[in-house]
Amino acid sequence: MYPDRVVSGMRPTGAMHLGHYHGALKNWIRMQSEQPCLFFVADWHALTTHYDDPSIIVKSTWDMVIDWLAAGIDPSQATIFIQSKVPEHAELHLLLSMATPLGWLERVPTYKDQIENLSNRDLATYGFLGYPLLQAADVLIYRASQVPVGEDQIPHIEMMREIARRFNHLYGKEPGFEEKALEAVKKLGSKRAKLYAELRTAFQQEGEEEALQQARAMLDDAGSLSNIDRERLFGYLEGSRKIILVEPQVKLTEASRLPGLDGRKMSKSYGNAITLREDRDSVTKKIRTMPTDPARVRRSDAGDPNKCPVFQLHQVYSDSETKNWVVKGCTSAGIGCLECKQPVVDAVLAEQEPMRERAQQYLDDPSLVRAIVADGCDKARKLAQETMRDVREAMGLDYS
Repeated sequence: MYPDRVVSGMRPTGAMHLGHYHGALKNWIRMQSEQPCLFFVADWHALTTHYDDPSIIVKSTWDMVIDWLAAGIDPSQATIFIQSKVPEHAELHLLLSMATPLGWLERVPTYKDQIENLSNRDLATYGFLGYPLLQAADVLIYRASQVPVGEDQIPHIEMMREIARRFNHLYGKEPGFEEKALEAVKKLGSKRAKLYAELRTAFQQEGEEEALQQARAMLDDAGSLSNIDRERLFGYLEGSRKIILVEPQVKLTEASRLPGLDGRKMSKSYGNAITLREDRDSVTKKIRTMPTDPARVRRSDAGDPNKCPVFQLHQVYSDSETKNWVVKGCTSAGIGCLECKQPVVDAVLAEQEPMRERAQQYLDDPSLVRAIVADGCDKARKLAQETMRDVREAMGLDYS
């Protein structure tokens, strides 16, 4: 079986804001110390909606990498790379497209949602229709075991799994596979070979998931097997196919939605965002001029924190004592709105300060960022090339 690996990416379509940090980057930072992670700038994906004006992509790509480093992504723990610098993504995307039914792409829920939400753009392109397939190639090419996503992205991961399953079914027909698998079973030793046969029967005939997991664990511990024999036995366990592409699992991330300055989701397009490394004076001004409960026309008017966007930020940034102070002070008109906003100002600035400090070395010497990305691209490409060798061989495109 292939090693555990996490893969995720972001589109470089503008400055990163605190919503990105709380929604994704904090999870990435936690995961990088737990297992191997690959994080990529999805510049080809940015072209699906910005194909008519790609000028923003290159600058946004470098800014995004600096933001990641500033937030705490550690290049000594995680591999950081740019999608288009690993052309094998495009090759796998092309090969997968040959066998992916058109209906699979048309039924992706976010496809119709995006068409409606971005009605000001002409998205009647193959690139936009096919972006879930490119997304699948981005993950499958690294044989990722897990993909960190929110609940709205689960259909995309399910589609990746279906594509991997279909590919393995179509092309995992190694000549003499069953004979080779049975020879590999013998290498387990009589006791383990008997258990393997029993567990395989329990899974294939009775659908016992526990039997499948037990057999996988046994194969992982079988030191007498070569990697290719272990791979054959994993495939034989689940059917009669060699596993070429791994079906990734959903890794649901903590839903930490940071509201924007107007209470809606934080988004650059809404004009309600605070960027990751925004100037202190600008941050202070933005928060101090945030709208509050419309009922508080005068300082002496009582308000309702649940109707105030500022209180939504308190929910993210303030401790229980501060939130209780806000509720009591607002509902009794004991504090004014500027007083209420100050703890949020202080908390946001405190959160951003180490980010600004970490970013400064990369702003002073951009060659450091280029070196990190070049190293990451080399590492990612080696993994991608290994997968593509197996894919080409399975599809009969190995002309060596």
